[in-house]
Amino acid sequence: MSINVQGLSVHYGTRIVLQDINLYAGTGRVLGIVGPNGSGKSTLIKAVAGLLKASGRINFNGSEARPKSVGYMPQDLQAPMALTVIEVVLLGRIAQLRLRVSAEDLEAVRQVLQLLGMEALAGRYLSELSGGQRQMVFLAQSLVSQPTVLLLDEPISALDICHQLEVLEVVRAMTLERGLCTLMVLHDLNAAARYADDVALLREGCLVACGDPVDVLSVENIATGFDVEAEALTCLDGTGVLIPRRPVRMLTVA
Repeated sequence: MSINVQGLSVHYGTRIVLQDINLYAGTGRVLGIVGPNGSGKSTLIKAVAGLLKASGRINFNGSEARPKSVGYMPQDLQAPMALTVIEVVLLGRIAQLRLRVSAEDLEAVRQVLQLLGMEALAGRYLSELSGGQRQMVFLAQSLVSQPTVLLLDEPISALDICHQLEVLEVVRAMTLERGLCTLMVLHDLNAAARYADDVALLREGCLVACGDPVDVLSVENIATGFDVEAEALTCLDGTGVLIPRRPVRMLTVA
């Protein structure tokens, strides 16, 4: 599955949130979406998911027909706290569910919980979990339908460092092995550099740059996109690392 976005624009009333966005996300590749707060990252994910009215074109494998198997994990995670982990994850298979939950449905839930190391939480209620654990549950929900398109809005924001790395490893491995097309909003630029095959940098609803992480996450683009002066270093494995040094603009203290 591939996604080709052409001339995508989104308005909230008279306010332009996204303007003339053009980008391509390929099969078996992760497209990391980065940018400062309010740059339109979540709006882009929602537009691709079909949750917002937008102008322009979004093609899936050359067709405007959105695939049935889209895994979407929003930034604002919501579900009744009285549901168990199994019940929340099962909701991700709502298109396949019948009057009775099948053995196939339960096996799909078991597999994804095992993949994320969450089997021990299966019978617990959402209200009993930490914020990070709930985030993992909703990630499982987005994966359980075995999607061809995976749309993740800040999937690691509430996780500790170890779980962040585990989730990013799983997402990248699944994307490659299953030929998914994955769009993932990230605030951690170094995570984007390491785990995304391509990166799109947004600012104020416009696309600053899109392409190889080495090119997009340059010192110059970070200054343009984030108003931050950064230093670029290189890890032993060749992956680039950005060290933020100071804001380009300084706040005035009264």
